Amino acid sequence: PHRLALLVPFRERFEELLAFVPYMHRFLSKKRIRHHILVLNQVDHFRFNRASLINVGFLESGNDTDYIAMHDVDLLPLNEQLDYGFPEEGPFHVASPELHPLYHYKTYVGGILLLTKQHYELPESGASSRTEPFGGGEGERAGFSRRIKGAGLQVRRPTGIKTGYETFEHLHDPAWRKRDQKRIAAQKQEQFKVDREGGLNNVRYRIESRTALSVAGAPCTVLNILLDCDTSETPWCTFG
Repeated sequence: PHRLALLVPFRERFEELLAFVPYMHRFLSKKRIRHHILVLNQVDHFRFNRASLINVGFLESGNDTDYIAMHDVDLLPLNEQLDYGFPEEGPFHVASPELHPLYHYKTYVGGILLLTKQHYELPESGASSRTEPFGGGEGERAGFSRRIKGAGLQVRRPTGIKTGYETFEHLHDPAWRKRDQKRIAAQKQEQFKVDREGGLNNVRYRIESRTALSVAGAPCTVLNILLDCDTSETPWCTFG
């Protein structure tokens, strides 16, 4: 009875997207997971804001889905034992630190995280779009981990997976696609604070277009998203 909204924050990584959509459609279909892939394409001129894109994806995912996956476009699950089912008992971190090929610290909740829609709204109304979501770092993942804990939710992780760091394929090649990891002084200070303001309730955006696509026979919807940013509140959202 459940249907997954696969939320994929995205910007200018088309080679990865062309591999991701058909692979994940086949992977989830084989596991009989009803799903809808939403590509959240940031088309404004601000720095990449993964947290705000996830919030927009949640708001735009429709009433026909009842749980979400916050899913990086450059991470493909290789082990079919990985569970993408409805996380009724709480947030389920598919790409746990014991399995992720790059990030191994205990508070990491990025890569692939499943939540029911009800649970996603509990931690201060979604992901923080203010403290340190800009660029390609892991700041907003750590912030969301604190929000989950503050909401009284416990993150569960896979058990019995014996493939270790070969559980996922990581498509990102830093040699030809460098991440934006710039941190200005004010942003570095904010990353240690618990943001109780930015989130689902006040994310500012406009959907420029919504397009249903088929990539190698796999259906998905691309949302071209224009995010807004108050530079007086978060001056680090610009490249200047």
